[in-house]
Amino acid sequence: MPEVKQITVEASPASKSPLGARNEKNLQKSFSASPIYSGDLTDDERREEYERLALIGEVTNGLGVNTFNRDFVGTSNDPTPELSDVKTGGGGLPSSPYVPNITSPGPGSVFPNDQAPYEGELPDPGVEYGSGLGGQTSPSDTSEKIASQKIGQYISGRSYQGSDGKG
Repeated sequence: MPEVKQITVEASPASKSPLGARNEKNLQKSFSASPIYSGDLTDDERREEYERLALIGEVTNGLGVNTFNRDFVGTSNDPTPELSDVKTGGGGLPSSPYVPNITSPGPGSVFPNDQAPYEGELPDPGVEYGSGLGGQTSPSDTSEKIASQKIGQYISGRSYQGSDGKG
């Protein structure tokens, strides 16, 4: 993630260099109908339009995906996951909210429904590399905070303010 604000539409002042410098007056005369020169396109307007088109709301005509909520807040039909509600066991269910069931379904079967519950030792879900709230934090607790961010509010090294466990 760049830490320096990038030029999008509003160009920085032209340099006084005789070689390789743009001539702003000639550009404006050549492209007088450009929305950049009319003021219709600005850095703020482009940023807001990008957020509206790419980051906010629900996609209803995705390629191979019927609907997808980019706000990650879930819906009544498809809520954000609450890890403590995950059903575990056999029959194709995971061994824990963090680990799939790796039990063989048995000789001659390839069907998850034939799996018995996993009886081996599971890894400790609270031990992982890096910083943050840890692997036991449920998406239902973090999704809204992540979705509420806007371009320019991102924090280097964190998902959102407080996600490093330090506040």
